[in-house]
Amino acid sequence: MSIPQNPPPASVRKVKVEVLKSFLLYTVASTCVGVMYIQWTHIWMLKAEMAEISQRFRPLETAAKGSGICCDAAACCGVSGYHRFPVRQARGHDRDTRDVQDQKKRRHRRQTEQHTFLHLVPVSSQSYNNHDTTVLSWALGQSRGEGLQLSGDTVTVVTEGTYFIYSQVLYKDTTWVMGHVITKSLRGAETKLMKCLKSMPRNISQPLNTCYTAGVHFLESGSTLQLSVPRKSAEIILTAHATFMGIFNI
Repeated sequence: MSIPQNPPPASVRKVKVEVLKSFLLYTVASTCVGVMYIQWTHIWMLKAEMAEISQRFRPLETAAKGSGICCDAAACCGVSGYHRFPVRQARGHDRDTRDVQDQKKRRHRRQTEQHTFLHLVPVSSQSYNNHDTTVLSWALGQSRGEGLQLSGDTVTVVTEGTYFIYSQVLYKDTTWVMGHVITKSLRGAETKLMKCLKSMPRNISQPLNTCYTAGVHFLESGSTLQLSVPRKSAEIILTAHATFMGIFNI
């Protein structure tokens, strides 16, 4: 037979409730104090970092003020270091200026080398009876660059490369066929690069006809070019719009 247990008196239950409330209040207070301590520690570390950053940037601010540039340590956040350092910026500007100048020089040199040309106009013709030829002497009509040099009746190639050559001669001759030859000479060897032949009109008092030719050839440095007519005492119209010769590199 079980013995019934009597419930604790009301005073004991009240004491237990008070103890539980005190324990809960202590736990909450301890937690709040711990959180506040952690926040205070974090704030203190942030203040220390800000003080260190300010100390580090103070010489830069002084230098910037002395040069008339306003620079604040807080305002520098988010601004690239290139713009915050006047000396580096000045050096970068000088380097950019030099780069632009070098690019212009290279572009000018490249254009000069790539666009070398001569356009020649006739000055006189010289007949050689022993070779049965007539050789034309030229003057500069237009020119650019130093890759080609003119000297009397010959053109000397200074810069080797691939060149486009063109020529035209206006003939006033009774011979039934007229024409001219462009010859290249290099180290004593001669090569006929281009020939032009034209039938002359007959049964007229003044036979006139032009002969035009053009071609692309590789010219070595030191080679010379000459235009000649394989006829002695050939009758040629020596006017710039009718008789001419030109060379340009491609």
